[in-house]
Amino acid sequence: MFYFIQLIDPTSVIKKTGLLTLTTLLLLIKGSAQDLISDKASAGSFPIVSAAGATSLYVDKTDHTVVQKTVVLLQQDILAVSGKKPGIYHSVPKGKEIILIGTLGKSQWIDQLVRQNKLKVDSIRGKWEAYQMQVVAKPFPGYERALVIVGSDRRGTAYGALELSRQAGVSPWYWWADVPVPKRSVLYYTGGVKRDAPAVKYRGIFINDEAPALSGWSREKFGGFNHKFYEKVFELILRLKGNYLWPAMWGSAFNDDDTLNPVVADQYAIVMGTSHHEPLVRAHDEWRRYGSGKWNYDSNEVNLRAFWKKGIERMGTRENIVSIGMRGDGDEPMTQGTAIALLERIVRDQREIISKTTGKDASEIPQLWALYKEVQDYYDKGMRVPDDVTLLLCDDNWGNIRKLPKLNDKPHPGGYGIYYHFDYVGGPRNYKWLNTNNIARVWEQMHLAWEYGARQIWIVNVGDIKPMELPTSFFLDYAWNPTQWNEDNIRSYYTGWARHQFGAQHAQKIGELLRRYSQYSARRKPELLDANTYSLHNYDEWARLVNQWKDLLKEAEEVKNALPKSQHDAYYQVLLHPVKAFSNLHQLYHAVALNKWFASHKDVEANRWADSAKVYYVKDSLITKEYHQLGGGKWNHMMSQTHIGYTYWQQPSVNSMPAVEYVAREAAKESPWKIDAKIPSSQGMIPAGEKGPVFYEYDSHVSMEARHWIKAHNSGGVQWKVIPDIGRTGSGITTFPVTASVTLSAGSPHVEYHFYAYDSTKAQARLFFSPTLNFPAGEGLQFAVSVDGEEPKVITLNKEDNNGGVWNGWVANNIIIKTAELNITRPGKHVLRYWMISPGVVLQKLVVDFGNVKQSYLGPPETKGK
Repeated sequence: MFYFIQLIDPTSVIKKTGLLTLTTLLLLIKGSAQDLISDKASAGSFPIVSAAGATSLYVDKTDHTVVQKTVVLLQQDILAVSGKKPGIYHSVPKGKEIILIGTLGKSQWIDQLVRQNKLKVDSIRGKWEAYQMQVVAKPFPGYERALVIVGSDRRGTAYGALELSRQAGVSPWYWWADVPVPKRSVLYYTGGVKRDAPAVKYRGIFINDEAPALSGWSREKFGGFNHKFYEKVFELILRLKGNYLWPAMWGSAFNDDDTLNPVVADQYAIVMGTSHHEPLVRAHDEWRRYGSGKWNYDSNEVNLRAFWKKGIERMGTRENIVSIGMRGDGDEPMTQGTAIALLERIVRDQREIISKTTGKDASEIPQLWALYKEVQDYYDKGMRVPDDVTLLLCDDNWGNIRKLPKLNDKPHPGGYGIYYHFDYVGGPRNYKWLNTNNIARVWEQMHLAWEYGARQIWIVNVGDIKPMELPTSFFLDYAWNPTQWNEDNIRSYYTGWARHQFGAQHAQKIGELLRRYSQYSARRKPELLDANTYSLHNYDEWARLVNQWKDLLKEAEEVKNALPKSQHDAYYQVLLHPVKAFSNLHQLYHAVALNKWFASHKDVEANRWADSAKVYYVKDSLITKEYHQLGGGKWNHMMSQTHIGYTYWQQPSVNSMPAVEYVAREAAKESPWKIDAKIPSSQGMIPAGEKGPVFYEYDSHVSMEARHWIKAHNSGGVQWKVIPDIGRTGSGITTFPVTASVTLSAGSPHVEYHFYAYDSTKAQARLFFSPTLNFPAGEGLQFAVSVDGEEPKVITLNKEDNNGGVWNGWVANNIIIKTAELNITRPGKHVLRYWMISPGVVLQKLVVDFGNVKQSYLGPPETKGK
């Protein structure tokens, strides 16, 4: 089985050694040397389950409630895996071998072992959410050994217990995605001393945009967003090693809808919060229910203060991060312009409420101020909050971080956090239906956040929770240990995750399919697709993409047929359904595009494509129905989000068939149908002895993927690296460390590309970048371009990121395209150099245009020599 601290990555091994040894390969197939549980007994191994039965679990009855709950979960997990149920005991330990689980200072047995120097815990004592796992010999008189799981605090103990479940093969998604539990007759702990603790302090999810899917489903299954529903959510968060939740808030109020909601949250040790526009632990919908007057502090201060005071009173001593500040009613700007003085007064008054109500200094209560949308303008124009408040920085709702701390800024004691999005309702268009998050991009942006010091809170909008299983796992895994994955091994995450859900036999193939889906789906949100998205003729773009999706679906179906039936439901949810749905949607709009083209030329071929489009439209609903019928209807409503027929940013009330045209046979004509010819081989054109990928002019352009450089020039500690799969058509390149910038000079870091041109002429370089925003502020991130020996031309990537129209295009197309004029002085070989100036710039593709680049979404394919 796979364990998520993976120390060996095949890509890095091959790069460093040039080969992959058999021993290394076997370790990769198994998971890693850090696996804690084996199916075979060995010297020093400890039986969790043996032929004699399951080893008993011991927990002090005075330990935290969450510890008691996770011990029960561990008991159930061991039973599910082995068929043998361990007993749970709260009295004096009995038996030669026991599993002892407890928290420092809350377990008499743990504390006794520490006092007797049989258990050394100095490395976890006082740490946040740390745990330690090890076998202790002769723990008590008459007992041979104990497998001890000890936590520094209540969540640390819970994470340790659930890590044993995870190691035994129980997926955190066993309930939420129906991942079957693998059967193992014996389980032996072989991990030695295992210690772990999170890197990011608060790690959580935001349930949002939850209608109609999650809301309809929760009403049918639980009666709404009540404590029974949230108990499933809390367990999932704990199993994913998260600790923080912003609850559903579309017409819902976590604390008011069910008074047991906050009680159960505390039992599971989940830190609660409210979204960026819900101050002082009060849901937005509570103002609609109980508020008096306008949501306006200038005119209604008394009522608002009373409203907020009740929120803090209700919070009591339970763990919360209190959102402060104020936005307008309904997630809108509070005022026209930037009312800094007003907002500063609001924050002062809110902290006074916190202090007086809790009887503590406000600095003792965790708080955040979310610099979301227009609120960041307040900060940029000088507004500040007290030092103990965490500044929650945000992305642009499309996965591009807007702002990060400056490296030379004075440290902010409250720290910085990130609010990120996997789902969004708003312009340029909602995206709620399917997972469209490229793990490579999520990694790259959150790596920036980590390196720039935003490490206090990471929270991500996951919409309906499903179908965000894969990116949610990655986000929380990466928050736990940001040093675990990097640009060299990010692909291994897909395989490891697949192994943990479906076992080792098909993990490599499933991981590869997940990787391709992750990249393909992120090109353009399905809600933004229509018949005009891609070109029918320019580089045969529509057909190329449709065929990519059809190939992916074919391979996904083949894997499904090879899996045991018990895994089919889980496989459908996390891979086959989104591939089917995306593939069908592309075929629908391709058919509509063909219909319109043939109809415009009065060709009766239009009719065939009109009929095909209708078939694909009906099939879309059948794919949804198939999902809803899984497990006897367990997930009914969960895919009911509308996604066809958008006319502006907001979703349509129902899906609608795209318009098609029919051509009467008496009016028919023969259409001048033409598809671009395939790019010919350049055999014989490239001079002998040329090394590396060489690109040539074809149809008056040269096209190159950024990763295919001839030479990379590293200097000053800056290194060029490839981020696999981050691009729309391939990988991307950037510089590391991501905190380094340079002053442009002849020795600056740059990469070289060689290409051949037929003439001397003026040309234009078109450079395709990931839509990174101007996170350091100022005039924007910069780079430079030169050809042959000319002076590099400095270009700014993103200073226009506050221009709504420009930004709309960037995020809708998931690309920023910049141009530079080039002077090609002679035919033959040329050297194009791309120069680094600013950090965080990710280049995906380069095109040298001699005047004939056709307009298309993806740009032309590579014109690479063979």
